[in-house]
Amino acid sequence: MKLFLFAMVFSVSHAEAAKLTMDDKVARWPRATTEEKIDFATRMGKAFSSLSPDLDRNYFIKCLEETANIGNPGDIKLEEAVKMCVAVNKPPSEPE
Repeated sequence: MKLFLFAMVFSVSHAEAAKLTMDDKVARWPRATTEEKIDFATRMGKAFSSLSPDLDRNYFIKCLEETANIGNPGDIKLEEAVKMCVAVNKPPSEPE
């Protein structure tokens, strides 16, 4: 019974440890599981969709994939990458 409880605690803490956070570096994104990426992008979509309906889970997955895979992200944190993703998503200019 003790072994079972230990295994349950370990699996829960391991799952929490694997969750992507804003403090993680962009370089971790390519190594994250699909579930981790979807979870993170869903959280960002919920947080930023009030700014624009285009800022949804799919947008953040695409933007963070591009950010992580283009060039060398170095020490850039996911927080900074998310800010960049939000900044580049501007509505099209209206004709004058």
